[in-house]
Amino acid sequence: MGRWAFLLLLALTAPLPAQERRIEVVIEGNQQGLDAWVEGFRGRALAVGISPAAFQEGMAGVTFLPKVVERDRRQDEFTKAIWDYLDKAVSEDRIALGQRALRDEAAVLDRIEATYGVDRQAVVAIWGLESSYGAVRGDIPTISALATLAYDGRRGAFFEGELIEALRILQGGHVAPGAMLGSWAGAMGHTQFMPSSWAKLAVDFDGDGKRNIWSDDPADALASTAAYLAKAGWKKGAPWGREVRLPEGFDYLLAGPRTQKPLAYWAGLGVTDAAGGALAGEDWASLLLPAGAGGPAFLIFDNFAAIETYNLADSYVIAVGHLADRLAGGGPFLAPWPRDLRVLDYFERIELQERLTTAGFDTLGADAKMGPRTLAAIRGYQVKSGLLPDGYPSLPLLERLRSEQPVR
Repeated sequence: MGRWAFLLLLALTAPLPAQERRIEVVIEGNQQGLDAWVEGFRGRALAVGISPAAFQEGMAGVTFLPKVVERDRRQDEFTKAIWDYLDKAVSEDRIALGQRALRDEAAVLDRIEATYGVDRQAVVAIWGLESSYGAVRGDIPTISALATLAYDGRRGAFFEGELIEALRILQGGHVAPGAMLGSWAGAMGHTQFMPSSWAKLAVDFDGDGKRNIWSDDPADALASTAAYLAKAGWKKGAPWGREVRLPEGFDYLLAGPRTQKPLAYWAGLGVTDAAGGALAGEDWASLLLPAGAGGPAFLIFDNFAAIETYNLADSYVIAVGHLADRLAGGGPFLAPWPRDLRVLDYFERIELQERLTTAGFDTLGADAKMGPRTLAAIRGYQVKSGLLPDGYPSLPLLERLRSEQPVR
């Protein structure tokens, strides 16, 4: 098979609208190269306990999947606004289907909740986000996807480790090779476990001797997800977060995960619940502003961190928590999202990091990821410039930096 190349337009001069921007993706791998890689991989797999028979069965017919490489290279290209993400993740249809799933699986969820001490709504919410309650579990052969990514080399060591764990699953007879299907990145089953997560936390809840997260029966997958959250420190009956209202003149430098305080502290600053009621309880919480000062504010608790072990993105954690709340009878968020704002695309995030660093607020590299170091740099720049220090990477912020650093 010849060279696979996906050449996508790269803007080099004036900024284009976000939907027109593309990253150049060149994929040089091919089936012949993958076959050669598999031959070299065989010795490494056998050296860590994969039997020759399991290797032969699992790797037979492994196929190079260029679209998988493309997805891996382009996964950070576009950023969806959190409000757009939540519109789909916590839609009325998803809530209705989740409530039906709670009824249909009530018996097994009773047992799971009693065994692991994890609220059923949280488990079902993850199920809903990861596979639409089992309806969309992925149709990509996991072995081929992981082999392709390991051979591609960008994160070769990581995916080779996942491939070995996938072969161990097959060696244990937990699923037939043809039924091991999932996402482009190798996540599998009803709640999309990576093979290494399966190895550590998947459980045989139905007692058939298999930890089968792929079956049409979701019992093992749901119980495995509860075990995952329990291991991450889930507190039954406790909130993941609460929407709150901030007082006029609030010090936005207090926002962020490092400022965890008792609810009484926040109440003393004039923070109330979203409806204006008093905060009550003994919990400690941090303040999260996922859309900056112009959107809803949340106090987040230990269960937020438990969900975060499943997926680090704030939008994902909020979606799981909010969907769980809606499944339990809660209402929608009260504060509006700033839907008039456009989020920064990949190129603009790179540019923001570069310009912040030039301005003296080092982001420690430009990778388009709005992590703690970049958010701290944004706040530092906002303080210096007399702006509201909410740490939000907005287009007006980038435009201000551009005006201060004109292109020569």
